[in-house]
Amino acid sequence: MTGAMFDKVLIANRGEIALRIQRACKELGISTVAVHSTADADAMHVRLADESVCIGPPPASDSYLNIPRLLAACEITGVDAVHPGYGFLSENARFAEILEDHNITFIGPSSEHIRIMGDKIAAKETALKLGIPVVPGSPGGVREEGEAKRIAEEIGYPVLVKAASGGGGRGMKVVHKASDLMSSMAAARSEAKAAFGDDTIYIEKYLTRPRHIEIQVFGDGQGNAIHLGERDCSLQRRHQKVMEEAPSPALNADSRKKIGETVAKAIAELRYRGAGTVEFLYEDGNFYFIEMNTRLQVEHPVTEMITGIDLVLEQIRVASGSQLTLSQKDVTFSGHAIECRINAENPRTFRPSPGRITYWHPPGGLGVRVDSGVYQGYTIPPYYDSLIGKLIVHGKTRNECLMRLKRALSEFVIDGIETTIPLFNELIRQPDIANGMYDIHWLENFLSKP
Repeated sequence: MTGAMFDKVLIANRGEIALRIQRACKELGISTVAVHSTADADAMHVRLADESVCIGPPPASDSYLNIPRLLAACEITGVDAVHPGYGFLSENARFAEILEDHNITFIGPSSEHIRIMGDKIAAKETALKLGIPVVPGSPGGVREEGEAKRIAEEIGYPVLVKAASGGGGRGMKVVHKASDLMSSMAAARSEAKAAFGDDTIYIEKYLTRPRHIEIQVFGDGQGNAIHLGERDCSLQRRHQKVMEEAPSPALNADSRKKIGETVAKAIAELRYRGAGTVEFLYEDGNFYFIEMNTRLQVEHPVTEMITGIDLVLEQIRVASGSQLTLSQKDVTFSGHAIECRINAENPRTFRPSPGRITYWHPPGGLGVRVDSGVYQGYTIPPYYDSLIGKLIVHGKTRNECLMRLKRALSEFVIDGIETTIPLFNELIRQPDIANGMYDIHWLENFLSKP
């Protein structure tokens, strides 16, 4: 079945991802509407869109997160669909519902699937039912002191106390001994309530040296689904990804095939629509489900580089009602790709560094891609996430990819602000990175050294 393609899409986001979506729309012959706060009036995605609408002042709560203003922009411009990108309202089930109520397509999964996967406990229960391996832990939210102690003793310390509605490391506490359990639960509850308006917490086993492996999946909502391999996102700081690669140096072909097929089967059974990422901790040959992101990921380009598949184009096609044009046998993997997140931050303290870019020279050449919405003379506002660009490189082998990354980083010049480029220059010279021998704690341990 092939659906009618959209005529006009509103992009409910900003920065590099708004520009990325805009490019895919243009290649499909779809008109684009950019929305922006007053702080983003000169942004590249606004300059290149067919139409633009100012939706409010700089704070995200008054602009990019303001559903009535976004809805007004949709109605003023007469769009058929909205692409939410990542962050902001991309995993807001109510936003998806409101759009559908106004006969505007949300380019993403159903509000039901967003809601299920947005609740960590419901997501874990769903994963179990679908045959996806999960981290040992409490079957649901934990409130009673006795129950918490019993579960922690059963699974063994250390344990992780987590917010059910959490993300980005907030509402998450590692507990190494029983005497710290109650105080950690109280702290996690308090953080969760402040950040997410929900103080439900649960307990799971804390793995000591895992890797963070995520599987890119794609479904059409009609019972067809595929996987596009894995990404290794183990280089993290405060649970925030810094550098990602595909395929993972830790997996072999058999384990890759097995986990990919398990997840694709589950996504098909769920009748999930669009792009999604199923995230795992991987230790001693075992996968443990942690969450599913029901949106495009920041690091999606590494998958595009090794598969040659445009994930945003596929998102738009599937949202328009088309069946998947790809079967699993059509998905082939070629070479190796690595992404570095270029942030406007001090490379050691990670203190944000907004300001005017006085010089901008991105690298180029075979196998080098830069996704960014900035330009020379652009002023980075202080109100939003500090990600200003992504450097993605591809090579026939992991070693070729690392050498190309080293070369590309040496060409990348950004003046006027501090960026994380010096950190990446340092990281790619470390033997553990060269050998692929790192876990989710490696980067923080490295950064803590004098």
